[in-house]
Amino acid sequence: MTGIAHPPSPNADTATEVFVAHRNLLFTVAYEMLGSAADAEDVLQETWLKWTGVELARVRDRRAYLVRITTRQALTRMRALGRRKEAYVGAWLPEPLTTVSDVAEDVELAESVSMAMLLVLETLSPTERAVFVLRDVFAVDYEEIADAVGKNAAAVRQIAHRARGHVSARRPRGPASPDEARRALDAFRRAVDTGDLQGLLDILAPDVVLIGDGGGLAQAVPNPIVGSDKVGRVLAAGAWRVPDIGTLAPASVNGHPALVLWRGDEVDTVVAVRIDDGLVTGLYGVRNPEKLSHIRSATALSR
Repeated sequence: MTGIAHPPSPNADTATEVFVAHRNLLFTVAYEMLGSAADAEDVLQETWLKWTGVELARVRDRRAYLVRITTRQALTRMRALGRRKEAYVGAWLPEPLTTVSDVAEDVELAESVSMAMLLVLETLSPTERAVFVLRDVFAVDYEEIADAVGKNAAAVRQIAHRARGHVSARRPRGPASPDEARRALDAFRRAVDTGDLQGLLDILAPDVVLIGDGGGLAQAVPNPIVGSDKVGRVLAAGAWRVPDIGTLAPASVNGHPALVLWRGDEVDTVVAVRIDDGLVTGLYGVRNPEKLSHIRSATALSR
């Protein structure tokens, strides 16, 4: 009979509880695979729709089952995202997230979601990236990964070995401690504020790289700039100078100290900073306004 509201079934209530309990984990899996919070949110919506159609009594490990659904949805989206990136205007950077303090305290999680690591993961194939994320970050069993990516366990082990070697050759050389990172970031910020070229040269690594992402919607450096002298001169000229643009404020972005440039109450640029052995080795300035929606409030990530 139409017009009568039926109470939710016990299965629906349980499905909701289980999904909510694992939501932060599922978002983190999708985000590490995609580098996009907006796409990760879409994957979670797709995962939820599939999850509501599952007969829970037949599911032995609900966490693993949800991770499997999320992985499959993320893999499908990764291929579409790859086509979008090919048409992207200028350099593409991952979408930055303001993160809660718990993320920074989990050193392995913080490294895995850092801007530098997400860029390394971009060099993997979709399947390699999924396998690496699930195995090395979330310690998922090879058999479960095999179900998620449509391979057998032996093939997954080989893929994991290959991906691990690829990532190891490119990951941060000597990750800074939180205190060391803050000191380096403070020195960098002071030098940027004052246009102190020598101060910048003292804190920038010789092979530092500056990448800007405007997405064709905001002005950014069109190509990566490499080398302390070139990067230092661009910054000393006032690219992120506080008196000229707004307020340069410290923040925790993707589990690491970073800077956010504000114009009044609007986010202008998020500057993620990679620090190795006490020196700034990477500067990632995201200006595309479509990628700045997750800066005003903190995102909870988990493993």
